[in-house]
Amino acid sequence: MASPVIPDTKPLSTVKSVAVVGGGVSGLAAAYKLKLNGLSVTLFEAEERAGGKIKSNSHNGLIWDEGANTMTESEMEVGRLIDELGLREKQQFPISQTKRYIAKDGLPVLIPSNPVALIKSNILSPQSKLKIILEPFLWRRSNSEVSDEFSHGSVGQFFQRHFGAEVVEYFIDPFVAGTSGGDPESLSMRHTFPELWSLEKKFGSVIVGAIRSGLSGKAKNSGTGKTSGKTKRPRGSFSFHGGMQTLTDMLCTKIGSDNLKLNSRVLSLACNYEESSPFNSWSISYAANNGSHRELRDDQPFDAVIMTAPLCNVQEMQFTKIGKPFLLDFIPKVSYLPLSVIVTSFRKDYVKRPLEGFGVLVPSKEQKNGLKTLGTLFSSMMFPDRATDNHFLYTTFVGGSRNRDLAGASSDELKQVVTSDLKQLLGVEGQPTFMKHIYWRNAFPLYGHDYDLVLESISKMEQNLPGFFYAGNHKDGLSVGKAIASGCRAAELVMSHLNSSTNKS
Repeated sequence: MASPVIPDTKPLSTVKSVAVVGGGVSGLAAAYKLKLNGLSVTLFEAEERAGGKIKSNSHNGLIWDEGANTMTESEMEVGRLIDELGLREKQQFPISQTKRYIAKDGLPVLIPSNPVALIKSNILSPQSKLKIILEPFLWRRSNSEVSDEFSHGSVGQFFQRHFGAEVVEYFIDPFVAGTSGGDPESLSMRHTFPELWSLEKKFGSVIVGAIRSGLSGKAKNSGTGKTSGKTKRPRGSFSFHGGMQTLTDMLCTKIGSDNLKLNSRVLSLACNYEESSPFNSWSISYAANNGSHRELRDDQPFDAVIMTAPLCNVQEMQFTKIGKPFLLDFIPKVSYLPLSVIVTSFRKDYVKRPLEGFGVLVPSKEQKNGLKTLGTLFSSMMFPDRATDNHFLYTTFVGGSRNRDLAGASSDELKQVVTSDLKQLLGVEGQPTFMKHIYWRNAFPLYGHDYDLVLESISKMEQNLPGFFYAGNHKDGLSVGKAIASGCRAAELVMSHLNSSTNKS
């Protein structure tokens, strides 16, 4: 599908102007959508590059991602964006992505890919398997009873009452550590897995809810007839040729370098919105870092603002509303989880037990067996072009809430930790021929039990500052797809706001 040309056809006097603060994938998606709809966009990014934690790199035939490694098309906005950007041909699906492993008793075990395989496997005890089988029958209870009793529970509590402690220990614990850096007891179920939380609220049984929701989705799709005649696309996780940055690079290209203000840290935002004069109501001051010196600048007026910067950065900005300070002291402290990403390459003849598949996750319980990492992606097994013919490439994650201190350890210490874990799991011998250490101090916001307060503070900002909209992983989910969808929805809200203001004026 041909990539659309973003129009700049409207007369300057009628073109509305929007500032996007933060150049991660949600900010880029928002800016792209706004420009595609004919608005003037200026994106401010404090760092020297846009893309946030989506960053790909290469060296001597190795290609790796330093943040997000894959994404999914679970959100409709993702598929639409990929089509519009003309990136279908650059999508890269992992080989044998259904082969995923967890560590048990110090060794990798293949995760069952369907219910029959789960029942046959030795990962769970007979008691845990029976609890899974009986879940649809044990959880036939009234919706209000489920909702009132468990609405503020943790991820661990949710899955334990439905499937038992063993499922939490060997499936949920490593999964949330690998996707959010968190742990089952610290994470709020309602905010971490809102879809599953809603299924329990509606159906009682998670299994029954998932089946009914799936059937309902299929019925809707078959009714529209939109998929007929089209080639069936692969499902599951994917990346792009050259790494995930292919996506953000294309977004930057479509937005245009003239609309990207890099090395530009926003310091203050002033809202002067009045019903009688709703446009040009925002102004922004920022520090432009031009290498040898730092300049303070004011930009042209804007009609609206989309904020995608982390809340810890937003709290450092100064806000005013009609000339008076608008204090952000109502925003609670957000906890962030640190993460170190360790990319290593080993000669193939030094890996005695290589595994085909996606990767291996390490449950917390396996620390007693000497494993200290959160998990490892088999990068060159997933994407063979990511390494040379005689090497394997691995991406290992360390830290999160499980081991915050280790996340900030030195490269030498982490090299020893990762090599030790890979030796135990894959039979790796010797030292890596290549290593890259990336440290994310604030890798993920923690969706803790009091995260309602964070979302309420975001809503308060949006309600009290006309033309201000927030998007990103602090609001709508941690995955790349959810961040994209969040940015796209914020752009739609801006356009609705501006249309409404036009009708009033």
